[in-house]
Amino acid sequence: MGLSTVFVALFVASVGSLLIASSMLLMNDKHLDKLSGYFLYTASGILLGAAFLGMIPKAVEMLEVQKVTAFILIGILVLFTLEKFVLWRKCPDENCERNVDASTAVALVGDAFHHVIDGVVVTSSFLISTEVGITVTLSIIFHEVPKGLGDLSILIRNGLTRKKAFWYKTFTVSMAMIFGLIAYFLSESIKTIIPYVLSFSAASFLYLSLAELIPEMHKKSTLKDSVTQISFILIGVLIIYLSLFLK
Repeated sequence: MGLSTVFVALFVASVGSLLIASSMLLMNDKHLDKLSGYFLYTASGILLGAAFLGMIPKAVEMLEVQKVTAFILIGILVLFTLEKFVLWRKCPDENCERNVDASTAVALVGDAFHHVIDGVVVTSSFLISTEVGITVTLSIIFHEVPKGLGDLSILIRNGLTRKKAFWYKTFTVSMAMIFGLIAYFLSESIKTIIPYVLSFSAASFLYLSLAELIPEMHKKSTLKDSVTQISFILIGVLIIYLSLFLK
């Protein structure tokens, strides 16, 4: 695994995803909704495939299965708890509802933390094998495009110009490259924690897919939408399968 390979993977997964998401904002609403939906459906399949076919099996090879599954469970609970604290909430009565106008500062801090984890995960995956590295990079690209599109929309809705929203988002995605490269130069030190990083990352991928992306799909429940969603989920799983096992 060379530095250039890791650098390209980090760049594509972070800045590349943002550039794709930004360019999609230039589309009309109809085409934007359809294309972002395809990315979301495929991302769900890719995240599930990466977790079950790539990350969990590799973690089990390096660590006892009970520890891996326990750490995945801990990861899911930690992510749920963090989401509860990071989300800006308002409670006018006994029913606490999410405030869609979350403060820009809170949104950016949470996003930067997310990209720090992404960067470390990409580097750690390449320390295992090129196949796992490519799998994780693809997973991040596909879930970062719709996420980046949503983040930009929130920032613009909160009063930022498109230019400011882009540069603020660029700052947060750069955290992936910075911390990914730091992890590369500390690769000897972090090798012992790689199975734990993989387990936590698998928990993150499962949480994103099952708690965020799939519930979003249920908003469209016609037969045509359902067939489309299932098809793109399977395509996402197939992409991961081919990246891992087709040599």
